[in-house]
Amino acid sequence: MMGKLIRWLENDFSPKMNKVNNNVWVVTLKDSIMQLLPFILLGSVFCLLTIPGDIFQIKNYPNFWTLFGWTMGMLSLLISFLIPFNLMEKKRLRKQRFIAGCTGIISFLMIITPQVITDGTIGFGHEALGAGGMFVAIVAGVFTGYVMGLFGKFSFFKEESVIPDFVRAWFDSMLPIGIVIVAAWLVVDIVHFDLYNMILSIFMPLAKAVETPWGFALIMFVYCFLYTMGISSWVLTPVTKPVLLAAITANATAGATNLVTSETIYSAYMWVGGIGATLPLVFMLAFSKSAKLKALGRASIAPGIFNINEPIVFGAIAWNPIMMLPMWIIGLVLPIIVWVGTKVIHFAPIPKIVFDMWYAPFPISTWITTGTFTGIILMLVCLLVASLIWYPFFKVYEKQEVLNETNEGTNKGRTEVTNKIKAAK
Repeated sequence: MMGKLIRWLENDFSPKMNKVNNNVWVVTLKDSIMQLLPFILLGSVFCLLTIPGDIFQIKNYPNFWTLFGWTMGMLSLLISFLIPFNLMEKKRLRKQRFIAGCTGIISFLMIITPQVITDGTIGFGHEALGAGGMFVAIVAGVFTGYVMGLFGKFSFFKEESVIPDFVRAWFDSMLPIGIVIVAAWLVVDIVHFDLYNMILSIFMPLAKAVETPWGFALIMFVYCFLYTMGISSWVLTPVTKPVLLAAITANATAGATNLVTSETIYSAYMWVGGIGATLPLVFMLAFSKSAKLKALGRASIAPGIFNINEPIVFGAIAWNPIMMLPMWIIGLVLPIIVWVGTKVIHFAPIPKIVFDMWYAPFPISTWITTGTFTGIILMLVCLLVASLIWYPFFKVYEKQEVLNETNEGTNKGRTEVTNKIKAAK
């Protein structure tokens, strides 16, 4: 039964997922969000710098929330530019990329303007410009990129026209820009359709579903499931990153209690050593009886401490039926433990500090994001449970590898004896 499942995953499911992962639209969305990481990381730093002033009530302490707003608070505005810009790059329409990015910004601002006016927000502080408007920005960017792509090779002029190229480019760009802007104007200002809240309402069920114990466990299982097939979890970035960013931003600025955030998953409690909590497995391998596994484990210690687990995943877990199963189990079990420890018995706190530096070692990152010893204890509980899940599967895998090495050594010895005998004759 397990063999049939693995064959189906390897021959049918995985190729289709890799095709999705390499789709130009998915790659564009992933790359655009990843390009925002410097702003997200800097926003994390500014969020951390607010802590001394809040704790010690320091007089005339700088208001780092302002700088937080100019980094994390501008993510949607930036993403509305990057999506059409990157799409033109990937479709080899480089001449249109800057115009496409600018058009994306304008269409996004047109969509959110009615909500900004209704809320009476002054200046650039509206939540739609930050993580709260990410899905709206993605829709605006995708629509703009689609229209600009349709007219990427369109021209009002013939090839032999004597008009300079840059002048032709100006006029040729006016048509797709006009289509995007007029479309947004008709929908938002003429028809008075609340496009902003309609887009949010489509994605809101996802955010709500994730903030349940079963939704939390399901999304973490999907992360582990895909990873064991050699498919990076970054494929989920366009869907999960906006939800996680909005959740932690609300925690930091509005005092919300959203548990499912990048901070909870990657920094506070769960993924010690990387997705699937693989650091315990690294140390098991490092002291294995198998020479192969020992070498892999010891080579993976340094990366594992900084939560980089590609060496261990692709060296011992991906497409290995013995080791895939425990990662799936961990993806289901650890979220439930964290949920119970924070939401049910309130033993440890829910992270409210924006800290997207997933490469910070545990438990340092746990202390930064929770500031409590109970948080570290909950992290250690997750680490212990992950170790207990990994151990029996590791022992089966180790026994198999030791047997293979023994057989290889025996066969090698026989070959050497045979060769010596032949040489003597």
